Amino acid sequence: MSTGALHRLIRHGTGRRAAEERCDLCREPLVAEHRHLVDVDRRELMCACRACAVLFDRDAAGHYRLVPRRRHRLAPVPTASLGIPVGLAFFVVRADGTALAHYPGPAGVAVWEVAAPAWRQVADQRPELDHMAPEVEALLVNTARGHQEHWIVPVDVCYRLVAVLRREWRGLSGGSAVWPAIEGFFAELAADPR
Repeated sequence: MSTGALHRLIRHGTGRRAAEERCDLCREPLVAEHRHLVDVDRRELMCACRACAVLFDRDAAGHYRLVPRRRHRLAPVPTASLGIPVGLAFFVVRADGTALAHYPGPAGVAVWEVAAPAWRQVADQRPELDHMAPEVEALLVNTARGHQEHWIVPVDVCYRLVAVLRREWRGLSGGSAVWPAIEGFFAELAADPR
């Protein structure tokens, strides 16, 4: 998802904020903590004011889906069969039940289609994954450096992690600040009461 909303999330993650951000639908000014929508036809993340978020707070809302707020920590999910080449990834389920793997990096997000049988095998072992809202929730996994973080989160949370990684990455290996920042991100996620 490379849209205005994603760029704003990255700006927010880097400490920069536009003087007046606006809703991507009606152009009303946004408050700092606002909701997001996903345009499932274009696979774009969009910022929404309170009024527009209310309009799309139901399943039958055309091609826009309101990004939910729930965050649910899971016991470790057996993701080895999904072919993850890195320890930090998130998986978004599409409406047809297939899944896309996203790997955050210093240049953005690399996307890989997960083999359908592999995803089905993991989802069969973990029924919570079958209850993820398509396109707007993700399985977020951090197994880098011995961590065992497995979460169902709103997709915009994943893009905030991308912003943190991009903000802190230095040189070829990431530098000394990137991993503490990622650990801080997951600590904040665990402390959030939502």
